[in-house]
Amino acid sequence: METKFIFVTGGVLSSLGKGLASASIGCLLESRGFRVTLLKCDPYVNVDPGTMSPFQHGEVFVTDDGAETDLDLGHYERFTEARLSKDNNITTGQIYFSVITKERRGDYLGGTVQVIPHITDEIKRGILRVTKDVEVVIVEVGGTVGDIEGLPFLEAIRQLKADVGRENTLYVHLSLVPFIPAAGELKSKPTQHSVKELLEIGIQPDVLLCRADRDLPKDLKKKIALFCNVSEKAVITAKDVSTIYEVPLVLHREGLDEIVVRMLGLPEGPQDLSAWERVVHTLTHPTRQVTIAVVGKYLELRDAYKSLNEAITHGGIANDCQVTIRPVDAEKIERDGPKDHLHDVTGVLVPGGFGTRGIEGKIAAINYAREELVPFFGICLGMQCAVIEFARHVCGLSGANSREFDPHTPHPVIDLLPDQRGITNLGGTMRLGAYPCRLVKPSKASEAYDSQEISERHRHRYEVNNEYREVLERHGLLLSGFSPDGSLVEMVELPYHPWFVGGQFHPEFKSRPRRSHPLFREFIRAALAYQETAGRERRASA
Repeated sequence: METKFIFVTGGVLSSLGKGLASASIGCLLESRGFRVTLLKCDPYVNVDPGTMSPFQHGEVFVTDDGAETDLDLGHYERFTEARLSKDNNITTGQIYFSVITKERRGDYLGGTVQVIPHITDEIKRGILRVTKDVEVVIVEVGGTVGDIEGLPFLEAIRQLKADVGRENTLYVHLSLVPFIPAAGELKSKPTQHSVKELLEIGIQPDVLLCRADRDLPKDLKKKIALFCNVSEKAVITAKDVSTIYEVPLVLHREGLDEIVVRMLGLPEGPQDLSAWERVVHTLTHPTRQVTIAVVGKYLELRDAYKSLNEAITHGGIANDCQVTIRPVDAEKIERDGPKDHLHDVTGVLVPGGFGTRGIEGKIAAINYAREELVPFFGICLGMQCAVIEFARHVCGLSGANSREFDPHTPHPVIDLLPDQRGITNLGGTMRLGAYPCRLVKPSKASEAYDSQEISERHRHRYEVNNEYREVLERHGLLLSGFSPDGSLVEMVELPYHPWFVGGQFHPEFKSRPRRSHPLFREFIRAALAYQETAGRERRASA
């Protein structure tokens, strides 16, 4: 069977959910037995998001091969079985960098290098590169139709229709159908104008996903179909939902997967969405509830901790439990102390990050969790802060710190990786991607994974300083995970604490709603146990 291509575009405004829509289409096709992969085209001129502020771009998602990518690749991996790589995210910066490199090398034989065909051909090569061993490629074009930055990508996907055949391409357009309270009705005009923009580029959408806060009435669907020149059955309500994991089920009830299969000439077969139905049922009908404090510093933008928040939710699903995530600004803990913000939570998680802002607040939160025996989970920077806290308050190493925050600290318990010294370029130079780790047994880590050999994804420059291993261990810190050669500390924990675990890696990148990451599953389990214990103590003292 020839590879099929689904191109997903968006109109009217950003943040409508193109990534979730693309991931959901992938999920629905997988439920019918098709092998899929997904690709994100980002119009920004950055080579990748690795040096971009979380406030600008949100989370940087990391793949096994060390690519720093758009956060939508996280959605793709959570909703499908696809394992993505650097080839699954292409940016304007990457495309122009490649073309200019070829021009300098003389590959174009002295010809004039132009957007068409050279830039568009490079984009098409990037799309066609991911077709190996899959039946359907879903390509999401970032940005909004009409943006000048996205025009080369839209032109490239227009050309691909002729290159690979009309029967092998499908254009899906996501647009907004807003409800206007003053008029008391849904308005289709934004969608009409958005489709008009696409038509001017030369793309006729085959399917319209209409984002709305309620179901579209039949008459409105008929009107949109007429004015946008699509089949009425192909006007799909993309209704707001209480959990993102309901999106595939909503689109399935609208008949989206049936339409896609029919339009692409794919063989129709049995479908199984039972796993997704179980996920949604657990999320909407939990039997228990816990509150987890996430002590961070990028809280103004929810997408800055996207994979982390989802992984916490997955831990709740695995324990038939609803997790309330309480964002806590680390700087507020510095100002007010930890007790004001953490006294009623059942778990404390300190995530990754960069820079000195809020560090002392994170350390104070960890100190509170350690002394009050509240379940604690430290990720990357969170683990490093746990080591700093332990060095200061248990080992008695006054002024202990990371060289990242204090280059002149008397006790650099966290220091640069040897191969990071002397690096001047920031982009793509960290320890990135999947690395093996060997766990110590017995330990909470080995119990959670039920294995001593694991692999996790990294994104950092600093490590535990080996010169301080002995003093940390002597005072009771268990170094429970190492690189295979033993040269790098990858995990730490406190044996006497109900659950106090830190990892140098980012486990959130590998968590799935149907398969919670072991560390998040056990963290939420520990939070439930703590809640039960605290409840008994409160009842006993009443």
